[in-house]
Amino acid sequence: MIGTVVNTATVLCGSFIGLTAGKHLPERIKDIMMQALGLSVILIGLQMALSGNRVLLTIGSLLLGGITGEILGIEKSLEHLANRLKKLLRSDSSTFVDGFVSASLLYLVGAMTIVGTIQDGTAHDPGTLYVKSLLDGVASIALASSLGVGVAFSAISVLVVQGALTLAAARLSFLQGPEVLNAVTSTGGLLILGIGITLLQIKKIRTGNLLPALVYAIAGALLL
Repeated sequence: MIGTVVNTATVLCGSFIGLTAGKHLPERIKDIMMQALGLSVILIGLQMALSGNRVLLTIGSLLLGGITGEILGIEKSLEHLANRLKKLLRSDSSTFVDGFVSASLLYLVGAMTIVGTIQDGTAHDPGTLYVKSLLDGVASIALASSLGVGVAFSAISVLVVQGALTLAAARLSFLQGPEVLNAVTSTGGLLILGIGITLLQIKKIRTGNLLPALVYAIAGALLL
């Protein structure tokens, strides 16, 4: 669990820095920071997506995942949770929901989350999660300076989801198979690409509703 604890702490620290510095930064600086982060996220997503060698599996997983996510209303559930947190905290931030949802998805969608939690849970090696923590901490600074306090509360998502995966890692060791990791990486890359497009305000993509694609990718890789 140490890797998840450190990851949670870096998100909180990065958010605090972003919230503090954001008050003193002109809007044009915040805008260029978000644009730089959006482009960086797109680059990461493209690299991950293009690393796959089973394009049809990735496309099929994305389509099935999107349909499943829309039926389940995952994005609405995330927004509902964010709104409840906002009301509970009596926050007047107009970007609380966007900050919470975007940051939570950015930090949790990706192969580093799965690989890192498995390594931490089975071999007690938090190395991958330490690297992820550094990346998430830097991203938190940029996100929080523009999207506000909702980004800080995404640390709850990191703690709960990564913590649960780490504790269940002994039973999820099959995820370490190269074919499974390849499928998760390429499919997760497209989801991250979607987050980047949303951050750049090109088009708001309901990335949360695409999350089941990762489950289909894992199942497809195991079956094939």
